[in-house]
Amino acid sequence: MKSRNNLMNSELVLAPDNSMYHIRLKPEMVSDNIILVGDPARVNTISSFFDKKIYETSNREIYSCTGVYKGKTITVLSTGMGVDNIDIVVTELDACVNIDLATRKELENKRKLNIVRIGTCGCFNKEIGVGQCIASQYVIGIDGIMYFYKNKENVLIKELSDSFVEFMDWLPNLPRPYGVQCSDSLLERLAFDMHKAITITAPGFYGPQGRQIRIELADENINSKIGGFSFNGVKAANYEMETSSLYALAKNLGHNVLTICNVIANRETGEFAEDYHPAMNNLIKLVLDRI
Repeated sequence: MKSRNNLMNSELVLAPDNSMYHIRLKPEMVSDNIILVGDPARVNTISSFFDKKIYETSNREIYSCTGVYKGKTITVLSTGMGVDNIDIVVTELDACVNIDLATRKELENKRKLNIVRIGTCGCFNKEIGVGQCIASQYVIGIDGIMYFYKNKENVLIKELSDSFVEFMDWLPNLPRPYGVQCSDSLLERLAFDMHKAITITAPGFYGPQGRQIRIELADENINSKIGGFSFNGVKAANYEMETSSLYALAKNLGHNVLTICNVIANRETGEFAEDYHPAMNNLIKLVLDRI
């Protein structure tokens, strides 16, 4: 990756206290172990397990807390919904730990972060019930965000992308899908006993995930087709809205990354969890113990 030095104020944007503009964090406030969540309220849920809280910040939908859990320092951070927010959060987390914010020069010795996203998802595999967990071994992004960056060939899996496009008979006027794999080390450590799947990251909740309310869909069969796709023996199983840009950006920047989602809806059976909070709390505790 090309070194960036003397970044202009308009490129590396800082808050008045010289923290990163959106996430409001400074290098000393960021642990090497990071948990990302979409819902700001979930930051309080996770930090309630901490033995001690060290730093807490908030800005818009981005809340963070760095604390200690069983001797381990962990940062939990909310992103809000969507790949656009992930683009901001991942870029600023990396800049916070790998750029000298005073001189605006890239550091020679880089920090490698372990970034784990805990979220919820809708599943289209009837064999995986509501309340179970899915670890995203692979992700296919149908959002297009990674095509704004160079060096994507370092992390994107062309064979996965091409086979998905062919299998789906992908419409040419939709963003071209791109495939990425999680970090094996985190998958083995955190999710060795969970369902492993291909996750589809959509740029929206309704039409992009095959939901039709009042506007007709460009491809009415998108969900039934996705459910039949597999790659290297791993099946496509769930939708969510953040993992593609998380994997592509974080891996391109040299970090470890994994998404684990609690299934709150099964699109195949029509089941929806009335109260997913107990299952989510179990997942949170499991990740905290294993990270």
